[in-house]
Amino acid sequence: MPDTMKRRIDPGFVLAFLIIAFSSCSAFYLPGLAPVSFCEVSGADDCKTDIQLFVNRLDSVESVLPYEYDVFDFCQDEKETRPSENLGQVLFGERIETSPYKFSFKKDIKCQKTCTKTYSKDKPEDKDKLDFLKRGMQLNYQHHWIIDNMPVTWCYDVEDNQKYCNPGFPIGCLVTLDGRVKDACVINSEFNKKNTFYVFNHVDIKITYHSGENEGWKGARLVAATLEPKSIAQADEKNPVCDGPPMEVPGEFESDLKITYTYSVTFEKNNNIKWASRWDYILVSMPHTNIQWFSIMNSLVIVLFLSGMVAMIMLRTLHKDIARYNQVDQEDAQEESGWKQVHGDVFRPPRKGMLLSVFLGQGTQIFIMTFITLFLACLGFLSPANRGALMTCAVVLWVLLGTPAGYVSARLYKTFGGEKWKTNVLLTALLCPGIVFADFFLMNLILWVEGSSAAIPFGTLVAILALWFGISVPLTFMGAYFGFKKPAIEQPVRTNQIPRQIPEQSFFTKPIPGIVMGGILPFGCIFIQLFFILNSIWSHQMYYMFGFLFLVFIILLITCSEATILLCYFHLCAEDYHWWWRSFLTSGFTAVYLFVYAVHYFFSKLQIVGAASTILYFGYTMIMVLIFFLFTGTIGFFACFWFVNKIYSVVKVD
Repeated sequence: MPDTMKRRIDPGFVLAFLIIAFSSCSAFYLPGLAPVSFCEVSGADDCKTDIQLFVNRLDSVESVLPYEYDVFDFCQDEKETRPSENLGQVLFGERIETSPYKFSFKKDIKCQKTCTKTYSKDKPEDKDKLDFLKRGMQLNYQHHWIIDNMPVTWCYDVEDNQKYCNPGFPIGCLVTLDGRVKDACVINSEFNKKNTFYVFNHVDIKITYHSGENEGWKGARLVAATLEPKSIAQADEKNPVCDGPPMEVPGEFESDLKITYTYSVTFEKNNNIKWASRWDYILVSMPHTNIQWFSIMNSLVIVLFLSGMVAMIMLRTLHKDIARYNQVDQEDAQEESGWKQVHGDVFRPPRKGMLLSVFLGQGTQIFIMTFITLFLACLGFLSPANRGALMTCAVVLWVLLGTPAGYVSARLYKTFGGEKWKTNVLLTALLCPGIVFADFFLMNLILWVEGSSAAIPFGTLVAILALWFGISVPLTFMGAYFGFKKPAIEQPVRTNQIPRQIPEQSFFTKPIPGIVMGGILPFGCIFIQLFFILNSIWSHQMYYMFGFLFLVFIILLITCSEATILLCYFHLCAEDYHWWWRSFLTSGFTAVYLFVYAVHYFFSKLQIVGAASTILYFGYTMIMVLIFFLFTGTIGFFACFWFVNKIYSVVKVD
């Protein structure tokens, strides 16, 4: 047995090193923009006096449909402008625009009127606007405001005297017909009238800054922006006050109604907070770091168990098998049963080799894209401050990685003895991306019909198609050209002309039980991390622990490989040589468990209501499942491919 198979690095040591190296990445942060200085008096170009407050789309945990700020009939900026948005922001439905809330650095404002909205019961359009506003409060839609590229947060106490800083705050709240207080109405005992909505029409904004007096730079830098929403009924809209009875909106629209929006601004100096760590107060208030460590330790135990099993097979069982098969007395060896007996069939090309090669090409593209994206995110380049950067990075990488997809697919297809190279290249470039785009397009139609801000503009859809057909497809063709020019992968043993009969298999070595069992352990490594990712997507919580995620990615890689190798070895020992598709489906079945978990999450954790939101949830989930299926299946296949080539290259065959 070669030394390369005997010398095996302890995976426990490798993972311990990775934990030390990457755990620090979970809170590492590279700012998304260069710092901006603010001064009381306008001076040089690099020191501003006016502070611009931007508003973003509104979203809800009870609906998948986000809406633009203007849709809810709030006060609008007279000179509204929209900053340019990157591809990731557009795909996620972010719609940032300037707001009517105007203020300057270190100039406090008290009860400044923004505007008054009047609703007449005789005008159908006013009724529609008010009904939409009520619907937003009923579904707990949340504002998302931005100052100096930082979310304006609403901080409040939760259980165990912990403070939670929410990067959004609600439009208002509702007391139901039966007197049940919903959502944010619990913050004020005056919110108690049945069948009544309470609009948060006043905000107290507090801006914290770090002075540069003794720091060697001019002016001050903003390090925090918090607010407290209030509901105040203004008796005199020309002379607004900052306290009073709440602004009630009756459930039944029976009389004319006026809602006056106001705001107050205060400034506070705090030199203890550095500009580079100004997001920390938001990130620290988010729970579950200890659960993340539990997740890592849980995954680590699974990996160590699997590694021990694989090590035992590699170093003991395989070593004995090879020593026995390579003994001088070949006649006795021929009577043995085991994996050597199928050496003449183990590299027989699989059925549907075209489809398998296409899946593996796409899986390779997704694997490289995921690895690079997570690595950059771990280094801090794709932090929450860089809005949309994660999605933009992933899409651009996917487009540019068409070459390895075409190369891997073509090379494997040639190894399988395939000759329809044009079909292979077209399917690699179009099949899986086409399925994803068709699903995405259908979801976009629903968003467009519902008037949601997440509906992708037609121009962006054309741009995505241009990236796909203009860059990705040609790169895939180029990769396939080089793949077909290369000789087929040389196998260590020859394939017999007549297929060997496969003996009767036990229940556990039959294809379906093996495939179903194969996905359990990889899923066990990721399901806790999966909870936080789904929270980030559907509950609009900020995700920033990319160090943990990168570590889980490495653990998933090892687990998929080892679980597939183990089951592949057991099947070969049972003289079942149909391992090509089985190796792909064994680890790929993890995606089925992902789908089952997504269904469980939908019914147990989310409060999503409405047919459109439900269809959107499962439509986007199917895209995630397909991508994850290709990703995990490719990992399992190449691990098994390496293993089978290795063991048959070190055994003597007549």
